[in-house]
Amino acid sequence: MPDAAAEPGTAAARNAAEEKSAFAHPAVDPDGTAAYGDHPDQVIDFYAPRAAAGPGDAAPVVVLLHGGSWRAPYDRRHVSPFAGFLAGRGFAVASVEYRRGRAGEGTGAEGGGAGAVPDGGGAGGPVAGRWPETLDDVAAALDALPGLVRPHLPGADPRRTVLTGHSAGGHLALWAAARHLLPADAPWRTDRPAPLRGVVALAPIADFEVADKLDVCGGAARQFLGGDGLFTERRPYADPALLLPTGIATTLVQGRADVDVPQAVAEAYADAAAKAGEVVGVTLLEDVGHFPLIDPAADACAVVAEEIAQLAW
Repeated sequence: MPDAAAEPGTAAARNAAEEKSAFAHPAVDPDGTAAYGDHPDQVIDFYAPRAAAGPGDAAPVVVLLHGGSWRAPYDRRHVSPFAGFLAGRGFAVASVEYRRGRAGEGTGAEGGGAGAVPDGGGAGGPVAGRWPETLDDVAAALDALPGLVRPHLPGADPRRTVLTGHSAGGHLALWAAARHLLPADAPWRTDRPAPLRGVVALAPIADFEVADKLDVCGGAARQFLGGDGLFTERRPYADPALLLPTGIATTLVQGRADVDVPQAVAEAYADAAAKAGEVVGVTLLEDVGHFPLIDPAADACAVVAEEIAQLAW
């Protein structure tokens, strides 16, 4: 992550200011929480809609996957203000927690619990992700969600579900929507596409090859797949750019000034989709970096809500 002490006027300084703004909001407590497994990180927070989002009485469901380079210092609490913002726009929100990598542990080790304060990770910091537990959890959460929505979000319509995620969570959203395209031996593979209205991926780590070349988030994509020896072998099981076309309406929202997950990563995914015969929408926001997309105080956050609404309705 950029140094907050960078000289004013630089991209790093702006990014640091945007990050500070995004994390300045107090956490928003959910209306309810449910477990989808036995591990402490296998939980979903539910936020009931605070207003009508559109026609009809039932609110669309937004499944939210937080980012943070798949590293334990980031948990779902850092996107709780964003979840509350979406609830205020009339959406029913299900914010998913999942197991992540932590300092001193390789993929497959036990991860940390919720409540940690983001520090960005990076070289020498927490390992990015846990293989296969991170993907195990996202698949299990999505599979369990229909049965959890009714008791926890009684005013919601699960037939109008949009999947969204930020950064590493954007990767997980794209991956979860493509499980029907996974290799036949993948434990997470489904027989048919997920019943989604669409996916809105926010500055997603959407193409692992490009992200790796750009050293996105301190080499997070390579770490997530287990390092040099496993990067190529595991990419077909985890890289959204290799899992196309999904047949599910997909929009990427990307800040042009993003220095954490550069625009080139989103464009590579959109290009791969086009080559596979699928049109993926890309909404590029001028003078916007990585964090305004989940910052309720930023205009970019309202754009995100509108993109979700367009698919939900």
